[in-house]
Amino acid sequence: MPELLNATRFGNPILREEMRRINAEEILSDEIQTLIANMYYTLREKKYGVGIAAPQVGARIALSVVGIKPTPTRPNLEPFNTVLINPVVTETFGDAEEVWEGCISSGESDNTLYAKVPRFKSIRLQWLDEIAKEHDEILEGFVAHVAQHETDHLNGLLFVDRVRDTKSYMLADEYKKFMEE
Repeated sequence: MPELLNATRFGNPILREEMRRINAEEILSDEIQTLIANMYYTLREKKYGVGIAAPQVGARIALSVVGIKPTPTRPNLEPFNTVLINPVVTETFGDAEEVWEGCISSGESDNTLYAKVPRFKSIRLQWLDEIAKEHDEILEGFVAHVAQHETDHLNGLLFVDRVRDTKSYMLADEYKKFMEE
């Protein structure tokens, strides 16, 4: 049975570290496979949004899980589930546009911090998945947005580091009201 993992919070030094890249042998190990299962379980059960990075659960490796699915506020989302291991953005397309972003490490429920963050609409990403298969794909839209956020986590960057419009900061309860207007 998978176990729930606790989220690390802003201020925890692990969130500011560059994560260690892992090789195929490590990826296929019971330890990493269990971590992946526990991360997916935690993401789903705690309703932590659409992605979680290993440092957010106290593991110092370059691994994130992404679980995008349609929601009442985003009914047109295409499902996208993958494990991003050692991800690298190798190319960006167009100009970065400001999009709303939050992070489970910045708070929980109505106390999660949100702000506008510049992100590219389209990126080329290289990564390994949970069976150590290599990927080199162009990701677009919300998937590209999430991949950039998760890759930042693995490089010791938080979304607040990228915020340009500091007046856009708000907590989730205010963000929900703002989005309903």
